[in-house]
Amino acid sequence: MYRTHHCGELNASHINQTVTLSGWVHKSRDKGFVAWVDLRDRYGITQLVFDADRTDKNLMESARGLGREFVIQVTGTVIERASKNPNIPTGEIEILATALTVLNTAKVPPFTIEDQTDGGEELRMKYRYLDLRRNPVKNKLIFRHKVVQEVRNYLSSKEFIEVETPYLIKSTPEGARDFVVPSRMNEGQFYALPQSPQTFKQLLMVGGMDKYFQIVKCFRDEDLRADRQPEFTQIDCEMAFVEQEDILNAFEGLTLHLLKTIKGVEVDAFPRISYDEAMRTYGNDKPDIRFGMKFGELNAIAQHKDFNVFNKAALVVGIAVPGGNEYSRKDIDKLIDWVKRPQIGALGMVYVRCNEDGSYKSSVDKFYDQDDLAKWAKATNAKAGDLICVLSGETNEVRTQLSALRMELAERLNLRNPKEFAPLWVTDFPLLEWDEDTQSYHAMHHPFTAPKSEQISLLDSDPAAVKADAYDLVLNGNEIGGGSIRIHDKTTQALMFKHLGFTEEEAKSQFGFLMNAFEYGAPPHGGIAFGLDRLVAILGGQETIRDFIAFPKNNSGRDIMIDAPAPIDKAQLDELGLKTK
Repeated sequence: MYRTHHCGELNASHINQTVTLSGWVHKSRDKGFVAWVDLRDRYGITQLVFDADRTDKNLMESARGLGREFVIQVTGTVIERASKNPNIPTGEIEILATALTVLNTAKVPPFTIEDQTDGGEELRMKYRYLDLRRNPVKNKLIFRHKVVQEVRNYLSSKEFIEVETPYLIKSTPEGARDFVVPSRMNEGQFYALPQSPQTFKQLLMVGGMDKYFQIVKCFRDEDLRADRQPEFTQIDCEMAFVEQEDILNAFEGLTLHLLKTIKGVEVDAFPRISYDEAMRTYGNDKPDIRFGMKFGELNAIAQHKDFNVFNKAALVVGIAVPGGNEYSRKDIDKLIDWVKRPQIGALGMVYVRCNEDGSYKSSVDKFYDQDDLAKWAKATNAKAGDLICVLSGETNEVRTQLSALRMELAERLNLRNPKEFAPLWVTDFPLLEWDEDTQSYHAMHHPFTAPKSEQISLLDSDPAAVKADAYDLVLNGNEIGGGSIRIHDKTTQALMFKHLGFTEEEAKSQFGFLMNAFEYGAPPHGGIAFGLDRLVAILGGQETIRDFIAFPKNNSGRDIMIDAPAPIDKAQLDELGLKTK
């Protein structure tokens, strides 16, 4: 054995015991007559001591030759530490070394292995195996493990069966680009990596599995950002003989369990709002409800004067910023510049100061009197001391712009407390979404989502009005899960494919296996998939997922540690029947 104990385990109860530890040299200090070495492993740090009175001369010299991140084994006696360190579990003791073995030397690392390191993100990603030794990264991976274990235990206790589905599947249109894998044995043909196990979990329901889950890798070839990776992990679930309410209740239970066991937080209720209400009230379909600043629509009370900016707008809408009247004119000008950034795209912003004496001062006093502004304050729920920010324009655009402003102001005002958790369900999503580029409809969720049964007839006359039995679980302004009741009969599925622009031949070619399965007694079924990486990050108090993934890729989809993707040998290309440009 290389060790009898780990480096976070020893305390005063072990004094006078002979122990063997192994790990990495964290740091060392040499005072001439005495040298201390901090030995680190996954579990913690233990101080080793070598001194001129009690340590063999050769051993002392060996200790002085240790460099940072050397891998060593040390044997010695646990003694009471003269200068105790209350900040670490092993701070009452140290090891008087009697034997030292260097298991491996190490080059000087390119950044410090400390909680607060001097390494930039790209450098740390290149040397990720070193970054993993740092407590912040290590602890995030341990935290992820705990969440996954709780998920598995909870779902298993509710009679869900974990089933693995294939990674080499058929390319199907599910929203994002597929990663494709050429087949050597079937030249000119390709597998695809799954964007999700969608069709397979539906087939499991046809197969009578009843309750399925899987902690599964998914792959989507799409542009990346901080909360996206080309490969990510889902908690993928499906249930048979259920309606929407059954699924919402089941996975509220899972979320409550995780919040309580992982964070010690109890949540009273999961509010439910429709997609239309979310867009009208917050400007997006994943609202953060930890704070107010709900939208107040002003068309009826702002388009009766000669202010053409508002009169020509499809939507005039505002929010009340708590305490915003304290902003100087310079501060407000900076806000206006912020909304005019290309990333936001607003042409300008109207503001109203809500004074403590009940009066109002606005940037449009020329057009609106105190009574008008009082109505704006009422519509936005503004109080004395607040600032009303108003945007106008095309409905969808202005909602997106004001939503971005709302979130920016919440960040500035410290209203997004990472220790507070506010989940909600967003329901009744549109079934179809119009694509301006292709001038056609595509499925907002995926082609297997069931339309509301009472609205199926509208598919021919008013497809945009059709709602789906689809739902998202939102936590702190982030979508952590989404799902739907599925179509389970061939006729409805064929109708859906028709309205998505599939010919009968295309539908049969791509999804014939599922359509055929529906003819053999498919039960009503539905499900949900949680984004595990994002869920873990939010539970861990962050919104970016990268540090909660052991070996993440950068914003270009590259693994800069192993330098992938990379060219492959011509012989491999020839074997696969492929040519590059």
